[in-house]
Amino acid sequence: MQHTSDLYTTLNAPPRSEAIPINSQWISDEGAGSWFYIQLAGIHYEITRYNPEGKIECSGLFKISNMTTFDIKLDFQFIHLSHCKSVTLKQETFVIKWSESTRPLLKNFRPWIKCSP
Repeated sequence: MQHTSDLYTTLNAPPRSEAIPINSQWISDEGAGSWFYIQLAGIHYEITRYNPEGKIECSGLFKISNMTTFDIKLDFQFIHLSHCKSVTLKQETFVIKWSESTRPLLKNFRPWIKCSP
């Protein structure tokens, strides 16, 4: 059986809900998209993914998994492939890959919020 309609367009960023931090970035894909937000959390970074309505889809501590550095004070862009277990950013000419941290190192850190199906 062949599909007569395939998705070939990405979603434009919807208006940002007040529940989504102002510095979040929209990543769109064919027929879907999410807001991503990063903040420093001790020696790791907390990355949170929000759905278009502002509901948290997943959140956790991440560490850089490739041999590069990241400066949160410089411009950067979330890029594909980014999801709940792995996130990719581009800063200057560097592609920075992030993976979930194996153990939270912060006191009072909220446990992982599982991704929506």
